Amino acid sequence: MARSQSQLPEWLHWLDSCPSTNTWAIAHCFKLQHGDVVYTPHQTSGRGQYGRVWHSPPGVLTASFVLEPIPVAQLPVISLGAGLSVIYAVEDLLPALQGTLRLKWSNDVLLNGCKLAGILCEATANSNMGRVIVGIGLNCCVDFEQAGLDADTIDQAISLHQVIPIVPDTLLLLERLRHYLLQTAGLLKPEHDTESTGLTVLLPALRNRDALLGHLICVDTGSERVAGEAAGISDRGHLLLQLPNGEVQSFVSGHILWKEREGRSSYEATLLEAKVLAVPQDA
Repeated sequence: MARSQSQLPEWLHWLDSCPSTNTWAIAHCFKLQHGDVVYTPHQTSGRGQYGRVWHSPPGVLTASFVLEPIPVAQLPVISLGAGLSVIYAVEDLLPALQGTLRLKWSNDVLLNGCKLAGILCEATANSNMGRVIVGIGLNCCVDFEQAGLDADTIDQAISLHQVIPIVPDTLLLLERLRHYLLQTAGLLKPEHDTESTGLTVLLPALRNRDALLGHLICVDTGSERVAGEAAGISDRGHLLLQLPNGEVQSFVSGHILWKEREGRSSYEATLLEAKVLAVPQDA
């Protein structure tokens, strides 16, 4: 339902429909400021990580949050902090879910092992400091079957209405998400030691909510696939992977494949391929 701008808080830009809230926010950056939120109930061409399509059927909360000034080098921290923001916002409004949500490094929020929310962070400046657009897609009241989305297409997704009787109002969710994202941005202000301070505060919660820890996974970097056991999150926010030879490798980014989320045969085929790629050429 469309809402009059006079009924909305000043920080909220409510669009009846748009291709992508992130794309709109970047295109209209001249009229947006720190803390502004772009929301639409009807996103027609959502974008996910690595150029993937983000499906936005009815019932998905799709919004973009403007944060500045943020050190561009700290984008991984923003993504992780955004994940915690989603977790805290949902659990604030739904105490029955307290302690149940998990973060799949670096940009997915899981509930019962299934994807509840995805995050896409994009910087709009080329300098060391700039503006970051944090796009969040949160499954609130989604009928995946009616939308024609099968399990593989939606990456084993789950919707809040499937586990709770009453889903919070959109404005309440947006306000809570904004609240925690602004807190994260505050930890990364230029006057702080952005190399460590913000992340140091977030690390205990990140590690406590780590959905991957101890699981066999495959990291697809785009140029290679590396298999091993997830060994946690480093002091710099990187994913740690213990290889079969005991070596621990660090990843700044990458697409994660793991048995709990992928089909077993698909996962095992990918894992086998990763192991083959890891064999030295002269072996």
